Amino acid sequence: MVADRAEQLCEYCLIHRDDTFLGCSIDHIISIKHGGSSRDENLAYACTICNSNKGSDISSLVPGTGELVRLFNPRIDRWRDHFRLDQAVIIPLTEIGEATVRILGFNQDDPLLERETLQAIGRYPGPAARSRILS
Repeated sequence: MVADRAEQLCEYCLIHRDDTFLGCSIDHIISIKHGGSSRDENLAYACTICNSNKGSDISSLVPGTGELVRLFNPRIDRWRDHFRLDQAVIIPLTEIGEATVRILGFNQDDPLLERETLQAIGRYPGPAARSRILS
């Protein structure tokens, strides 16, 4: 159900399940240890890289100010409000976007290379991902 709602896309980096070597799994947006539940409104579909990097994190400090900012929440946030795609690089547009890009490691070598390779063969972003980027 969670994967179907997400159209088989990682709800963070928008890679399709069929295009990621390590697969996808269910992420607790707010981890159980922070009081989150296993109800649908707290679950997101995430690739292994995003899920592993996120771990139980729910927020981060803004560089330079030390202000606490929450991470992107795919149940309440629109992807295009917080991120922009520039070729294969995911550019943050907000403090929430910046924290999420940094903590989840969107633009680290391995996920960036994966997206660049998929773009070269026309598979990233796919049609479902493009609709999230544009709407």
